[in-house]
Amino acid sequence: MTTLSYVLSKLLWFVLRPGTFALLLCLVGLVAWWRGRRWGRWPLAFGLGFFVVVLATPVAPLLLIPLEERFSRPVEPPTHVDGVIVLGGAVDQNLTEARGIPALNGAAERMTEAIALARRYPQARIVFTGGQGSLVHGGLTEADVARALWTAMGLDQARVTYEDKSRNTHQNAVLTKELINPKPGETWLLVTSASKMPRAVGVFRAAGWPVVPWPVNYRTGRSFAALYDAPFPERLAQVEGALREWIGLVAYWMMGRTDAPFPAP
Repeated sequence: MTTLSYVLSKLLWFVLRPGTFALLLCLVGLVAWWRGRRWGRWPLAFGLGFFVVVLATPVAPLLLIPLEERFSRPVEPPTHVDGVIVLGGAVDQNLTEARGIPALNGAAERMTEAIALARRYPQARIVFTGGQGSLVHGGLTEADVARALWTAMGLDQARVTYEDKSRNTHQNAVLTKELINPKPGETWLLVTSASKMPRAVGVFRAAGWPVVPWPVNYRTGRSFAALYDAPFPERLAQVEGALREWIGLVAYWMMGRTDAPFPAP
């Protein structure tokens, strides 16, 4: 069932992701209109309208802000931390394999924050969790890239544990808990993108592992510049990322992977 849901989620998102779906509507509308079908103007208008809304309005940050501000870092950072969990999603295995050096994406702060926390809490264990997150991939896992990157950055590998079988956030929590076997009363920080934190905290809670949220990779702000300064491709990516998280929250709740549709602090 896990494999089926994983494959279906990837295939459906490939077609139904907002930018792709809007483009398909435009193409259908253009072909129909060119062939004299008056109804073609409607899918064309809806498709173009989506892109105009993304370009001309702050819909992207408005979708992201509730996700990013759901969980904050503790006002007073813990004085003692037993471990730091870093979720995958910040590396590019295919580019790493093609070029021979660790490649990061827009969520790179997950990887750099781990180094900062390792120095801040020198006794803490560092755990990276991430296997293969895509249907089409090469031989490297996210954990392989993380190991190469952190080794090159001087992180003591004796402190680090790599979980390399997980393919989604649910498996991040379940497989990492099985691997680490955390003890009651221990303090573990969870490092991931701020927009992903509600779903991540929800699945770790459902797995019986209370964690301290440590969000990074914020993509929104409340100033006028922050709402409108991003170029169109970045706005489109923000809309798609936010909608994917909102859909993921509902889907995880319906599948019993979280105990609430929008986990709260």
